[in-house]
Parts: sequence; structure tokens; C-alpha cells
Amino acid sequence: MTQFSGQVAIITGASGLLASGVIPVFRAGGAKLALTCGDDRLYERLPELRDDPNHLCLQSTDLSDPAAVDSLASRVLGAYGRIDILVNIVGGWDAGAPVHEMTVDAWQTMLRLNSTITFLMCRAVIPAMLEGGGGAIVNIGAKPGLRSSGNDAAYAASKAAVLRLTESLSEEYKRRGIRVNAILPSAIVPAAQYAQDPHSGVTPAQLGSVIAFLCSDAGAIIQGALIPAYGTKF
Repeated sequence: MTQFSGQVAIITGASGLLASGVIPVFRAGGAKLALTCGDDRLYERLPELRDDPNHLCLQSTDLSDPAAVDSLASRVLGAYGRIDILVNIVGGWDAGAPVHEMTVDAWQTMLRLNSTITFLMCRAVIPAMLEGGGGAIVNIGAKPGLRSSGNDAAYAASKAAVLRLTESLSEEYKRRGIRVNAILPSAIVPAAQYAQDPHSGVTPAQLGSVIAFLCSDAGAIIQGALIPAYGTKF
């Protein structure tokens, strides 16, 4: 299984639950990894990475800071000489308040975590992908980005922005060798919870397989797709 041999993959939010199912697929496929992580949970979830020389851990990078994100891309290029894949996992969820009770900070936080960071990461890596002849980007959307169920205005708006950004990027770069898609997961649950209740959501490993497919040669014809990955949750 070497479909990513010689390729460099940036995966943001590497210490989170979803990344625990994404990183192993790219690692098994032979990719060199550049991982953004804000704490030590990365090595708690994936202890096998500790002694793996084919990964770069980029800790404590403020991904909402344009200069820091540009510096991150430069560090990856300095270490590996190329960027082929970007998986934008970093994000957040906060819902429950109707709009008239929502604080400006809550609104801005959702936009920053879910849409601004995705935009900045894409903007930072695309020049390297263009220079290298192409690449693949996968963003993380959500069903509320298609239709809000109420009391989630900030989250829904931030994910809608991710979906429109994905479509725009695809149109702008598909003829220049960069394919951009998004997946829309339902609740992401640990494998043990899924084993007890398969209707509770989807597992990191299940989503990791979909993301890897979109970045592989087998998924090369898929462009600008917003792929439901709900399982039987909805």
C-alpha cells in the first residue's frame, strides 16, 4: 500500500479524534507527514509516531494567524521540498443559542475555527502545489452547512462558508492540477462506541478511508464534491 509514496501531506488538527483515523492511512500509504497539533494528545492517540522519522510535528502554531500559517507552509517546504496533500481537520462546534442570545465572540469563534483557518491553510499551500504540478485538498464540512436545523447559526454559517470555499477552489484550480473536495461527517465517534451502536455516527477510520480515496489517484476525477459521510446517523 504505497499510493502516497514520495508525497507530503499536511494534516491539521492532528491531535484530535478524526485525525486518529486519517493519519494512519496516509502513513501506511508511504506519505511524509506534517502535522499541526496543539497538545501532546497526538502521541497518546498514535504512540507509533514517536519514533517515526517521516513526520514533522508543528506544535503551537496559531492557524488563525496568516503570518504563522505562511511560516508553517515554509517550514514544510524547507523540510520536505514539496506539498502534495492538505487535509483541513481543525475546527470546532458550538451551538444551542438562538441568534438574539448569541454573543459576537461565539459567532466570530465559529467563523475563525471552521472557515478562516481553512481559507488560510488553502491559501498558504496552493502556491507550492501549483509549482509542484498539482495536489489534493480535502476540507471538512457538515450537514448544517447545507441546511441549518436552528440554534446553530454560527456553526452552520461557518460550515456553509467551507462548502462554498471548496467549490470556489475547485473551479479556480481544477485545470491547474489541484483537486478540492469536502466531506460532510455526522457525529464522529470512537470505534468502541460505534461497535455498540452503529447508528451513533461514523468512526475516524471510516472517514480516513474516504479522505485518502479523495487524495489518491483513484479519486482523481472527483472535483468540487461535497460528500455526505453520515452513516445512518441522520
